[in-house]
Parts: sequence; structure tokens; C-alpha cells
Amino acid sequence: RSLARKVREAILASQIDRQAPKDTVLYQYLSTIYLGGGAYGVGAASQTYFRKPITQLTVAEAALLAGVIRAPSYYDPRLNPDGAEGRRELVLQQMLAQNRITPDQFNQAMAARIFVVGSGPVPKGAATLVYPPEQQQTQYPYFVDYVSKYLVAKYGHDRVYRGGLRIQTSLDPNLQSQAEASVADALRGTKPPRAMALVAVEPQTGFVKALVGGRDFGASQVNLALGACPPPPKPEQPGSDVPPPPPPDQPICVPGGGGGRQPGSSFKPFTLAKAFEEGITPDRVYAAPTAYTYPHCVPTPGSSCTVHNVEGEGGAPMTLRSATVHSVNTVFAQLIGNVGVKPTAELAHRLGITRVNPDGTDAVNGRPYQSSITLGSPDVAPLDMAAAFSVFAARGLQNVATPIVKIEDSTGTVLEDNTKRDPKRVMAEVIADNVTDVLRGVITGGTGTAANINRPAAGKTGTSENFGNAWFVGYTPTLSTAVWMGNSDGEVSDPLPYGTYGGTTPARTWASFMSAALKDVPPTDFNQPAPLKPVADALDRAARAGIDAGYRRYPNQTGTGGQFEEGFPPPRIFAPVTTEAPTTTTTTLVPPPAETTTTTTKRGVFG
Repeated sequence: RSLARKVREAILASQIDRQAPKDTVLYQYLSTIYLGGGAYGVGAASQTYFRKPITQLTVAEAALLAGVIRAPSYYDPRLNPDGAEGRRELVLQQMLAQNRITPDQFNQAMAARIFVVGSGPVPKGAATLVYPPEQQQTQYPYFVDYVSKYLVAKYGHDRVYRGGLRIQTSLDPNLQSQAEASVADALRGTKPPRAMALVAVEPQTGFVKALVGGRDFGASQVNLALGACPPPPKPEQPGSDVPPPPPPDQPICVPGGGGGRQPGSSFKPFTLAKAFEEGITPDRVYAAPTAYTYPHCVPTPGSSCTVHNVEGEGGAPMTLRSATVHSVNTVFAQLIGNVGVKPTAELAHRLGITRVNPDGTDAVNGRPYQSSITLGSPDVAPLDMAAAFSVFAARGLQNVATPIVKIEDSTGTVLEDNTKRDPKRVMAEVIADNVTDVLRGVITGGTGTAANINRPAAGKTGTSENFGNAWFVGYTPTLSTAVWMGNSDGEVSDPLPYGTYGGTTPARTWASFMSAALKDVPPTDFNQPAPLKPVADALDRAARAGIDAGYRRYPNQTGTGGQFEEGFPPPRIFAPVTTEAPTTTTTTLVPPPAETTTTTTKRGVFG
């Protein structure tokens, strides 16, 4: 597996080298690489270790960060100052040899020995001061961490930490307590790196009501409710840390949880929704073999062109509705051929999955997604999944997820008031309602029955390859919640116990939280969906849409990693269309201003 990964990395590196200037690649790399202490990117590391923006770093401090890259945990200057100093010396020597610094700068940097503030009296001479982790003076450290990172991403560090802002957040202390209790109960009896994250979003406002990002924030300083983000845009003013203002109606990517986690089959609703937009109805019948091999697909090293169902399930033809309810991979492997990779990516991005670009590429590394996107190959954040599913709950209206109700500056001027914003329609009501109608069946009689809370609810299970990640993402008309379970280090060498699907522990945790969160909220039902109208000549139209969106126009689309031969359309293997209509089966907190996946195994991606 390691050799195959190295081969894939070499191929990817070659592709990136041809597509972007080296300076751009280096900028993207340094903006996202992990540097220890929960810091992703040199900008975050500068704040984490030195409590200053990157534009103010000294030669000694910059060289220290460069030295940490090789092994962030081992060369963490807080834990191993001697080792970090040795690495820094090597960096300084190379900088001097390449005439990047003068001999005087070299000598000054070498003399500035590393000193961890708080470990003793501060030296009187030259020193490189490294600060200990900032202790969150709050009982809600994950949520406050999210708020601070959200604000920095939107307004820049200086304004957030030095602007005297008064921030009213959307946190509901009761729901937050319930979330923490549900996560703690799920993790009882387990040990690190096993972890869980939970995010709850109110569909009608976009307000994040509760957020838990792991087992112990104080121990890890990593918020697993968040994910990786693309490099920040360059500041509008030279020497400034203030990014260009994002569009007010666009989701903001908030970094902090590493690379994100693969959602497995909980990503399927995005392909389903796009299929509905293309005129494919939930009652269309597909072949459902136990295994499906993409036609004209040539596997690349470490990949496969064959998709499997769980434990050999499948065989008889079934409707798209049934395939979603029971999470049948081989049907969705065919559906992505009809819908297309890029249209699926565009819809996911439209609903709030910030890691997925609308052009079908990864927003962090630029790598194009393949047909396995429908089975959950992208890395995503629990926050984004909760926000995206809230669009289904809100019948196609998007209220961008935010932890902020209102912000005032030191003079009382209102900088942001999210109680007065208008939602944006990103999906037709009929599409969202039909997605919800299908996803209700997941809970009432599919893979997510453990999430039954005895009130109208809809959701989707997800389990990534080799039991690396397990998800349940679901919603009622008034609350959308995502639950992720996996390892905090992102490794699958110690996978979840065999049989830990999204429909087991994550679904039970979701049910535990939602039952408690909604116990005083009267049940409300979803709207009855209007029937979807099949497109005329549906067979040919779907085939043409698949060619245009995923194959002929973009001949290098792949199955689960292999390359399709140029010019071949997706197979027309679904059965004739039926035209029957589908059956319908604050409290606020005001904190003080903060100073691949590839389906190569027999099990595949499932759940």
C-alpha cells in the first residue's frame, strides 16, 4: 500500500508541476502543510508559536518554522527545543550558503536560542521566544476555536485580535452540552487516536448551534469539526494580513481539522440531487450487480476499476430510491456515469462543501476528482456536511453556516448582523423535497435505522474504505447534524472496529443528540414532494448528459482511479424509465475578543 501511494504521489507531483508555476505550488504547500501545535500553514504556525503575523517574523523564527516541516511532532520547539534548534541551524547554514542571508544575519539568528515562555525567567540576551498553547478560557473550547478561526478567515488577524470586537455567537449552551455528552458517551471505553466530531446547524438561519471537534481540545489543539482549506488569497495591501472580503452569500472555509475526512456514502445525496436536476427520477430502475467494472477503464497503479457492494449485496434490479436507502454502490457507480463528475462536484460546492471546487477539482491540491466522488472520495469537514444537508431541510434555500449572530467594533458600529440576511435559493424546492423523501427511507427502513428518533427525519450513512471513517448526516425540518467517527491522525492503520458502519455508532450518537436537542420542540413534518418530471426520451438524454458531463468532453475522467479511453461514452445499462410519481412515504454566548478513496478492497466504500 505504501509503494502504491508513493507511485500515485509521484504521478500527481508530475501533473502539478506541469499545471502550475513552482512559486505557486510552493505557496500552496506552505499555506496548508501541518507544522505542529494544531497549525496548518506557515501563517497559522507563526501565530501559534510566536503570536505574530508572518510578515513580522525574524530570520531566526522563519528558519525555525522551515526546520519543523520535516517532522512537526518531533521538532516541535515547545517539546523538543534542542532538536528544533539543530534543525534550524541546518536551515540557516543553507540560507547562508545560498546567499539568502548575510553573515551578520546568520550570526544573529544562531545567537537567538529557543526559549519557551513560561519555562523560566526570560533570557536577557537574544532569544527566539516560543509561546505555549493558548488556553481557551471557556467551557466551550472547540466552539470558541471555530469562532476565532472563522473571524480570522473573514477579517484578518489584526482586526480580530486587536480590534476590540464585541462578538455575539450562535452557540446554544444547552445543545452544546448535549453534543458533548453524546460524543463523550460514544467514545467511552476507547483511547486516542479514536475521535468523534459533531456539528449542528439551524437550516432556517445557518446558525451553528453546537460544535464538538474531538476528544480533548486541550490535549490536541486540533478541531476535527473543521477541515483543510485552500491557500488564502493574497492580501489586497502589501504587508497586510487582511484577505479580500469574501462574497457575503458564499460559504467560508474554516481551517483547523487537518485534511478533512472521507464521507463515504454520505456523499451520495449530492449525486442523487444532481440526477434529479437532470430529470432522472427516484423510481428509475437500475441493474444492481454485486460488483461493477467501469467499461473502458484502465487502472492506474494502486487503483481499481471495479466497485463492490457490501458483503456481496445486490443482484436484482432496483430503483434509485431503493439503491439510496440501502446504499448500493454499484447503482451509484452507474449513476455518476449518467450525471457526470463535474456536475456532481458543482452541486456539492453549491450546497456548501468548500473543499470541492465546482470544476471537479480538490480546492486544496487541485487534483481532479474521479467517478469515485459519488462514493465519497473527497475529504470533507463535518461542518460542511451539516451545512450542505441543511439546504435539503430548508427546501433548497441556503443560509450560509456561521457562528456569528452580530459583531460590533469598539465604537459600537455594527460590522455584521446575520439576523437580517436573506437566504439564497441554490436548489429548486421540488428537488430538495424529493431528496428528503428518499433519505427518510434510510432511517425508516434502510442502513440508518439506528437513527430513528420517532419524529420525521432524513439522513444518510457513510463508511469509508477499510473502516477509516464512519458518518451519519441527517436532519429534521429544524436542525441538521453531522456526526463523524474515526482517528484524529487520519490514519487507517488502526481502523475502526470491524462492523463499525455509519449506521452503527455514528447513527446512535446522532439519535442521542437529536432526541435531547429536540425534546422541547414540537415535531414537524417535511413537505410532501411534488413529482419529478422525467425528461423526454430519458434513456438517450441521460446517456448524452453523461457523455457531455463526465466522459467525452473530459476524456480523462476515471472510474476509481483508472483512466477511461478517450471518446467512450458511459454504458446504457439502466432499465426503461417509469413515469409514476414517487410515493411519499438562544441562548447566545458573548466571548471576550480573542487576543483516495479508491474502491480497491473487496468491501469497497459503503454504508
